[in-house]
Parts: sequence; structure tokens; C-alpha cells
Amino acid sequence: MPDPKKGGGERAPGGGGRLALAAMGMEAEFSVTLDGQPVRPEDVFGSPRAFVRGNLMHRQGTSYHLPTGGAVYFDTGVIEVATPVIEIERGAAARTGRSLWESILYIREQLDDWESRTGREIRLTGFSTHYNVSFELPVEAQGRSRTVKKLALLLSYILPAPVMLLATNRRSTGVGVRPRGDRIEITADFTPSASLMIATATLIVGIVREVMTWPSFELEMLDRMGIPVIEGYRPMKHTSRKGWLAKDVCYPRSPFQADVDEQGWRTTDGRELSLRSVAGLIVKHFWHPIRRVSDPWTFRLIGSVMRGRAPSLLDLDDRPPEYEDVGRLCTWDNLFPESELSRSRYERVLIRAISGQKLWMHGRRYTPTGMKGWSAVVFRADDDHSRHVFSIDYLLGHLRDWERPRSRGG
Repeated sequence: MPDPKKGGGERAPGGGGRLALAAMGMEAEFSVTLDGQPVRPEDVFGSPRAFVRGNLMHRQGTSYHLPTGGAVYFDTGVIEVATPVIEIERGAAARTGRSLWESILYIREQLDDWESRTGREIRLTGFSTHYNVSFELPVEAQGRSRTVKKLALLLSYILPAPVMLLATNRRSTGVGVRPRGDRIEITADFTPSASLMIATATLIVGIVREVMTWPSFELEMLDRMGIPVIEGYRPMKHTSRKGWLAKDVCYPRSPFQADVDEQGWRTTDGRELSLRSVAGLIVKHFWHPIRRVSDPWTFRLIGSVMRGRAPSLLDLDDRPPEYEDVGRLCTWDNLFPESELSRSRYERVLIRAISGQKLWMHGRRYTPTGMKGWSAVVFRADDDHSRHVFSIDYLLGHLRDWERPRSRGG
């Protein structure tokens, strides 16, 4: 490992782009309405800097890091907000959901200020949420039956029913699973309930991480593990990038329009079940893995929705109006204050990097100047202005020093 005490050149202690710890992240996409008319944010603003004030760390293109640790950018007609990577441990999904909603509300506050300056009205309409879970299975442990592509296809048979109960609504059309090299990405509608979004993320992480331990990712594992599959269901190719989509047309009838408690879904093992029962049986199979990564409150919520004791959005007659004005009609109620759920270590590193907080390390002072993806921080040494790239895993070992900065020379 290069010695960071020596000056000159770019170096990345801790290795390349892969994270040392299993991690997750979330993204939310919003369509934009200006004075009641749908618009493309890039046409109205050009860049998020047009409405986000203050010092922001630039990533690339129209992408900027936010003080919350997340990022905002424009992506083909939508505003997208992303969380930093957060290591997977108990409560990880709650931390990730909190980070996402803090960024959403930060963007909403900046848009409120923009409205007051311009006299215009702008609304964010919930479009989609992406749930990312790292896939760090070593190549030697994969083999032909345990690739990330086969894992994604297998998950497209397991995840849709419980995700539908927690994250979709009457106007939804599908739940997707996409292999992204070193991660699995699950796509679904934006969920205006922060608690249901965190429950969805918790369920996804628990199931995905457990299925990764299976000896094979072939579809025959569904029967072997006793996972209920609706008869006639076949996932289709995802409409964006590679992957699979459990779309309404992939079922004998639309699960988004059906009564979730109506018996009438025949499974491949010959049973007649309701959609809620199919989802509940899948959750029951993964009950212990979900519990291992969940906070107690979210764990109870997942069980309550599956048993019908807490409402699913599919229990409503239509998509609720909160989708139409995110940040005002639906907001973050500080469900998990830091006094009850601390920030993750990765999150703490990234927040300090993005804020530009100087780091004393091995007798030298470094100023963060940028990021390389989500896995490394670019620094400038204050003494000779040399450029250094330190992985966030390496920086975890210096987090305590970063959180207790010295006052030498500012």
C-alpha cells in the first residue's frame, strides 16, 4: 500500500473501486411540473446549480453532491436524488431511507426558495425508486450457476409480490430487477410513505443477501426452496438496460388492479392463494434474514402489512395524491433521529468529504476536493498541493481523527 506521508502524484490506499463492506444505496426519480405544466428540468434549469445555492461539490455533468451526503442530477427528463453508499448491518435500510428523504427535503427547500425569487410554482411528482444491493461474491465462488445475471433473473420470481404490497399502487405497472455488475438494482414506483419505502428497502436487502448464499441461482431453486410462484407468470426483458421486469402483462391478470385479499391466484404447486398470501409466504421464508438487517419498528411494519393489519397502497382505490407534490404533501417526519439510529460509517466519511472538512493524517493536512464515484475521495495535500485519492474504506480507519479535527493552522 502506498505511504500517504510521501508527497506527489495520485494514489489510492485501500485498493480500487470495489467496497470492502457489503453496502446498499437508494435513488429516487421525480418528474417536474412548472406552473401546472410538465417540463424537463434540464430545459428549465440547465443545471441543479440554478436552484441549489451554497457551495456544492461537483461530480460530473449536471451531478452535484449535497450537504446531506447524497447527490442530485438530471437524467433524461427527471430530477434524480441518490444516497451515498451505506454499509449493510442492522438498520441499514432505515439509515439509507433517512438519507434519501433528507436529500429530497433539501431539494424541496431549495426549490421553495427558487419559487419565492421567481414567482413561479414548481412541483415534484414521484416517479420511481431504485434499491441497490452490492454483489461482492468472488469470481471463484460464482461459477456458471451463480452469476449476477442469473441472480437477477431468480430474484425477478421472488421479489415482485412482497414489493408490490409494500411499494406499489393501483396505477403501477411493474417491479424490475437489473444486474449491474457489482450490484443488484430493484426498480419500483416512488413510494410517498417514508416508512413503507424503508420497509421495502429492508425486505429487499434481507431477501437479496440471503439468496446470494444459495448454492445455485438457477430457477430450479424456486421449487427446491418452496417459494410460491404464480402460475403463468414469466418476467419480460426490462424496458431500460439489461434485466427483467415483472410487468402487469406478465401475469394472468394485473396484480395491481386485483383485490389483494381475493383468493384466485393459482400457484405452480397447485394452491389457490391471494396476492397478500403469496407475498406473506415469501416473507415468511425469509423472515430471519429480513429480521437480521431490520430495525424493530420496520420489522413490525413489514409483518403488519403482510397480515393486513397495516394498509398497503394496493388497499386504496387509487394512487394517493401525495405522489403529486413530494416534499409538501408527503414529507420526512424524522422517524429515525440520530439519537436513536446513528449515521453509518460510510455516510459519516462522505458527509465530511463533501463538506470540505480538512483531515489531519500522518502529520499532514489534506483538503477534500472531489469524489471518484462513491468509493473514493480526492484530496489535495495542503503542504505541496499534491493530489491524492483515498478509498472510503481506507478513510474509515481515520474517521475518528476526521471527526475530531485539530486546530493547527486552521
